[in-house]
Amino acid sequence: MRHSNYIIPALLSTLIWASSCHKNYLDIRPTDRLTDSAFLADSSLFEDYVINRYMGVVLQDKEGEGTPPGFGRGFEYGMWSSLTDESIYNNDDNTWLIQRGQLAPENTGIAGTLWGRSYRSIREVNYGLNNIGLVTMSDTLRKKLTGELHFIRAFRYQDLIRNYGGVVLMGNKVLDLNSNLQDPSLYQRASLKDCIDYAVAELDTAAMDLPLNNDAAWENGRATKGAALALKARLLLYAASPLYNAGTWADAAAAALAVINMGKYSLNASYSNLFLDSSSKEIIFQRVYAIGARHVCLEIANGPNGYDGWAGNTPLQNMVDAYQMSNGKDITDPSSGYDSTNPYVNRDPRFYATILYNGASYRGRNMQCYTPGGLDSKDGPSNWNTTKTGYYLRKFMDDNNPIDNPWNVAGLQPWIYFRYAEILLDYAEAQNEAAGPDGTVYNAINQVRERVGMPDLPTGLSQADMRTAVRHERQVELAFEEHRFYDVRRWKIADVTENVPAYGINVTLVNGVYQYNRQVALSGRLFLAREYWLPIPRSEILASNNQLQQNTGY
Repeated sequence: MRHSNYIIPALLSTLIWASSCHKNYLDIRPTDRLTDSAFLADSSLFEDYVINRYMGVVLQDKEGEGTPPGFGRGFEYGMWSSLTDESIYNNDDNTWLIQRGQLAPENTGIAGTLWGRSYRSIREVNYGLNNIGLVTMSDTLRKKLTGELHFIRAFRYQDLIRNYGGVVLMGNKVLDLNSNLQDPSLYQRASLKDCIDYAVAELDTAAMDLPLNNDAAWENGRATKGAALALKARLLLYAASPLYNAGTWADAAAAALAVINMGKYSLNASYSNLFLDSSSKEIIFQRVYAIGARHVCLEIANGPNGYDGWAGNTPLQNMVDAYQMSNGKDITDPSSGYDSTNPYVNRDPRFYATILYNGASYRGRNMQCYTPGGLDSKDGPSNWNTTKTGYYLRKFMDDNNPIDNPWNVAGLQPWIYFRYAEILLDYAEAQNEAAGPDGTVYNAINQVRERVGMPDLPTGLSQADMRTAVRHERQVELAFEEHRFYDVRRWKIADVTENVPAYGINVTLVNGVYQYNRQVALSGRLFLAREYWLPIPRSEILASNNQLQQNTGY
């Protein structure tokens, strides 16, 4: 086992502390930290430092164990979907205030760590880039590690840009206690376009240095050339979108096409199995979690209370209504065949792979979300864990994992950051905006639909009709994968989608017949115009002596 993979996330600050303390009060070598000289003299330690900068893209070591997570917020408690019209988090988890338009610099809820966490990672990456030339290693390894560091830095800037807009570009600075922290340039936010251009340049550099494939199974989760190009495609898609207005649709389409033309990725045959198989050829970049850690137990965190689950991120009726009928028609179309008294029949197959509903087959029985007496309703066990929406999350769940007491189970679950279906939809959107709904747009979006057995889009769509189709396809194909929050903002439609009440369904059993009645699952849902961007936490503003400019409206 490669014990050196377990470098603590705070190693950088430890290194700086060790290098800046020259007074030998006691001639004792600490055993819980490394000096700069020891660290930079060992290429294996330096590689492990780079690996740990992924901060939670958990990599299997050669014996199948994993490094601790941290790159991202974690995804099985309060997911980003529960800040949108996809779901609500059953027990709040600092999500309800965002759903209710109560975001403030002093009260950022689940989004509070994004700013500080991202800049800490950028500082650590800068340290690595500034010192990699001092470490003796092969040219091949140096090139790969350099590419990884540039990729991680771009990934962190992506997280900053898509949440705050224009941010501070740090270059290669590594600040410490000897730095002039009163320097105004440290707090000057760059324009949104400059930030996009900087991150894209980082990804161009990374793509030149990164390998096409990782060499060993234990490296699963490290960046490749495809990961860099996929992130570039996403950033340029965002840049061309109405909220950003900092790029062109043609550039976004070309970037997505570059990934498609690699010929390396393809759609997984099974939509539902994709999210359980870290070896799928659809996955471009992922985080692999070891199930042995408590916080990755998706099944208990989101499972129905009738199975001793905690409900977690419960899908909204708003999301359920977005799934078309299996004939490709919206449920609002009178000719679709939709029956409100039997609402879950003949729907888009992705609905069944994503959402648990009353009557759904699950772990040996049918779901009982009805009252009175339903096991998965408020009349079931642990009723404080009962869904408030009438639904439970199905996507990502592995039926081979136990729900009750799951923390010592061997196995892995991936969290997918980039997959081929997203790239196809990126291309379809960008090409439609750049050139209209040509054959390549139809081909890209129809590939995604055909994978699950949905009919092709009708021919002869206008550009506006295709825009609606692409946006719908992203909503259902990428549901609960942390896209919806950013999509409705970059399209500047959040003031519509996020101001609709958070609906659920109330299912009652009357004389052997189910009755379905829509109800509000979370009161007070509200989106304010200022919330197209997150507020920078007040603590960060104060730490800059008020030199850091807050986003408008906060």
